[in-house]
Amino acid sequence: MQRREFTAVGFSMMVPATGWAAVNESDAAVGVRAALERGALAAVGLLGRNDGFLGNPQVRIPLPEQLAGAAKFLKAAGQGKKLDELVTAMNRAAEAAVPVAKPLFVSAVKALSVEDALKLVRGSGTSVTDFFAGKTRSPLSEKFLPIVTQSLEKLSVAQRYNALAGKAASLGLIKGDEANVQRYVTGRALDGLFLMIGEEEKKIRADPLKTGSAILKKVFGG
Repeated sequence: MQRREFTAVGFSMMVPATGWAAVNESDAAVGVRAALERGALAAVGLLGRNDGFLGNPQVRIPLPEQLAGAAKFLKAAGQGKKLDELVTAMNRAAEAAVPVAKPLFVSAVKALSVEDALKLVRGSGTSVTDFFAGKTRSPLSEKFLPIVTQSLEKLSVAQRYNALAGKAASLGLIKGDEANVQRYVTGRALDGLFLMIGEEEKKIRADPLKTGSAILKKVFGG
């Protein structure tokens, strides 16, 4: 792989005799934004459908840790079916909420600065996704939370969780207010989204030509 380098006059790429087009600051920004948007849209398309979370072991949302430890006791107490229903409902809520996150991701991608983009092109693996998550996870979480909350309310997830948490608390297994199911599902939904965006970034870096995008080939083709 040809090494990319920063120079005193800005961002450039060492061009071999066979000829790589020089990547300037504008190209780098456009390429990184294109990669992020491509990954975000792919993640939304994959997860924002029936069984997008529930049927995918990579992102399936399990019981919160506080309830997972109490699950065997709750099952012994005849609550097994409710536990299964809770897991299904949490995953369905995430699946229902994900499509609404699409414009939020697109807006955040467009706000990525040229300066930030220049730091990322030379990276590997999921460096673009990781940087994006670090910059946007907190504000996206706050915007995403009401959407998830609404979905959870429609499926009565909060009530189910609170009921089960209350039973576990009565057994002295957890504290009744130890977890917030809305924030838990929101966090896990975002984990899944960023994971899938990262998977798309890996594909782009591994074979930019396969994307069919001239800018992705130009920026990540080194």
